[in-house]
Amino acid sequence: MKKILSTFLILGMIALTGCGVPAAKPPGSSETSNPPAASSSGEAKEITVAGNGGNIEKTIRDVVAPKFTEKTGIKVNFIAGLSGEILSKVELQKNSPEIDIAMYVPLDVQRAEKKGLTESLEESAIPNMSKLDDRYISVDKVGVPIFGYVIAPAYNTKSFETNNIPPIESWNDLIRPEYKGKTAFTDIANDWGFTILYNLAQANGGSLDNMEPGLEKAKELAAYSDTFYKNSTQMVPAVQQGSADVTVMGSYTIAQIAGSGVPLKMVVPKEGVPLQAFSATIVKNAPHKKAAEEFVNYLISEEGQQMISEGGFYPTIKGLKLPEKLEPFIGIKENDPVFKPDIAKLSEIRATWTDRWAKEVTPLLGKKVKK
Repeated sequence: MKKILSTFLILGMIALTGCGVPAAKPPGSSETSNPPAASSSGEAKEITVAGNGGNIEKTIRDVVAPKFTEKTGIKVNFIAGLSGEILSKVELQKNSPEIDIAMYVPLDVQRAEKKGLTESLEESAIPNMSKLDDRYISVDKVGVPIFGYVIAPAYNTKSFETNNIPPIESWNDLIRPEYKGKTAFTDIANDWGFTILYNLAQANGGSLDNMEPGLEKAKELAAYSDTFYKNSTQMVPAVQQGSADVTVMGSYTIAQIAGSGVPLKMVVPKEGVPLQAFSATIVKNAPHKKAAEEFVNYLISEEGQQMISEGGFYPTIKGLKLPEKLEPFIGIKENDPVFKPDIAKLSEIRATWTDRWAKEVTPLLGKKVKK
């Protein structure tokens, strides 16, 4: 009789299992039948963002992401790298993306779009796009400006006063024998170096269609410089330690250096400076597109932009101002000449002038330093 009852019990359990009723878990089991938690967008609570290191990484990791996670439950993973490196990584993952949001300088946004590595961004999904300041470039609705900045000259005020050197007022003032060998400029492969070239062209009667005057001035610049740095990681210590008194760099880096106590002053030359932004793109076929849209929308919310501006960046939405503590270092007055660079044209001419720079400018490095 016991044998018959046991057989019926076993058959009953099999029938219940076949109907989809889960069997009881053994004591101490860590297995769970709950599905992965979903964000308010209905996706898994995790996205991966790739962007520049330094101030951008610190601002997202330490300030913005924790607030966003607190509000939405979506965890933000961050991968740090230079804009061009991130573009290469996204391209390598083209058939199986692992990154949801890629942040680039404007030229790389253009390149990413041309390579088919970006999703189209719509206000219906990212409503805060309506708040964007139109002084910043938004590349065909694929790149949303997040971290505003200018690329501008800066100089050590204490050294200039000690050596009785007049302040920098023009892009041409980057070239003076008084500070030969005490300069920190990047190579043209870096956006900061390319900015020097096209602004020298415009300051000397040239244009993006006629860069020759800029190249001739760049040759003089090279002659009074020991080296062209490859990136900011190499260049910043030279300015911090007083090896260089004159530089051209992003305003966010100037703010960081000046905030640490170095008497570094940013200049808006009479010819103007390009106002731009590191922009967020959503990677084509991003694994968590809706959650990524939610994060981009938060980045350009008033709360998001306030936190970002505290990190040394200009707000990219209307109605917000740079924090007062940063005004002495990177403040831009209303009458200061700033302009929106022609990214499409710069992208078109960059390869040609990078090649010319390498052949004609770089070989002249240091020619007048020891004279």
